[in-house]
Amino acid sequence: MRWPFEAFIGLRYLRAKRRNGFISFISLISIVGIALGVAALIIVLSVMNGFQKEIRGRILSVASHLEVSSYDGRLNNWSEITTLAKRHPQVLATAPFVSGQALLSAFGNVRGALLRGVEPALENKVVEVGQHMVVGQLSALKPGEFAMVLGVELARQLNVAVGDKVTVFVPQGSVTPAGMLPRSKQFTVVGLFKVGMFEFDASLAMIQLHDAQVLARMGESVSGVRFKLQDPLQAPVVKQALQQELKQRYQITDWTDTNANYFRAVQIEKRMMTIILTLIVAVAAFNLVSTLVMVVTDKQADIAILRTLGASPFSIMKIFMIQGSVAGVLGTLCGVVSGVVIAFNLDIIVPLIERILGSKLLSSDVYMIDYLPSDVQWADVSSITLLALLLALLATIYPSWHAARTQPAEALRYE
Repeated sequence: MRWPFEAFIGLRYLRAKRRNGFISFISLISIVGIALGVAALIIVLSVMNGFQKEIRGRILSVASHLEVSSYDGRLNNWSEITTLAKRHPQVLATAPFVSGQALLSAFGNVRGALLRGVEPALENKVVEVGQHMVVGQLSALKPGEFAMVLGVELARQLNVAVGDKVTVFVPQGSVTPAGMLPRSKQFTVVGLFKVGMFEFDASLAMIQLHDAQVLARMGESVSGVRFKLQDPLQAPVVKQALQQELKQRYQITDWTDTNANYFRAVQIEKRMMTIILTLIVAVAAFNLVSTLVMVVTDKQADIAILRTLGASPFSIMKIFMIQGSVAGVLGTLCGVVSGVVIAFNLDIIVPLIERILGSKLLSSDVYMIDYLPSDVQWADVSSITLLALLLALLATIYPSWHAARTQPAEALRYE
């Protein structure tokens, strides 16, 4: 089957000749520019998706999907709320907790921490802290023994290890002849955990639920109840259903509320990086415009001869649109292939770069994770591919239209 003559001539113009080698070089630069822009866009969006996925996973390994608490900090009928919540098909497990701020002191070091009282058997069903234990087990928290599990960074700041004593000071005061003094209790460190997020590893201390109730003088009350859902993304829907059941008498928060700033920041960064890197592709497309304009100027005589042989203005327009589109397709395909390959192999490439530079690219206390995660989403790859092809096609319209307006007599006057 023979090709249309427009395609044959358009593809022929892509080949370099001695007298228009510079134009072919500029065309190659345009292809490389589109490829670099597309590859950069795929890699950056994959990294942003990886950050979002990794941060969400690490947050949910410590934070519950849903929490119900009272407005005064004391939840008395928490067992009734648990029974009511378990009727919802999304609720898989529940666990009561006592939470509050405390000062931890050991060996002359003092650090503020979030003190959380938990029931180990129930807590392991709601969050994954037990799976991130570096030393000891969460089950070592037994009532009456005043044991404590710390994040590894918090333990490092306090300079304590398993078996050491930590004094806990809570804001609730005790009246003494000397006045109001904060209550304190000595706990024994029985385990260390590391979830991989500096915020939790450096600020969370866990004790047994009964010991927390004794320390806070809460009796049988708790601070709230934590829930694990079948699908964490359905947390806002389950939250709304529980609010209708509980008649707004309790405070209900989900993980998207308590960590909204993290995901909002990632989403904004992803959107801005998409805009910035799309401009790179647009610049390469404008370079394609200049290339085609130079080709049209160089091929004035050829265009005039084709017109005199019977080629219509639309045929002339198609010739240069095909030439520019092929350059755009080549650049886009090269960019997609290279971007996807690099995004899938970032776990190999980044450590290699770090070894060459001799320094760490990411610090866990700043970026919450200390490596570049990557999550290639084919929907993003498809959108980037279509966007690049569209920009390349739009870049061919004006030069092709200008070529179609060439008058044979004017073009051949000085030939």
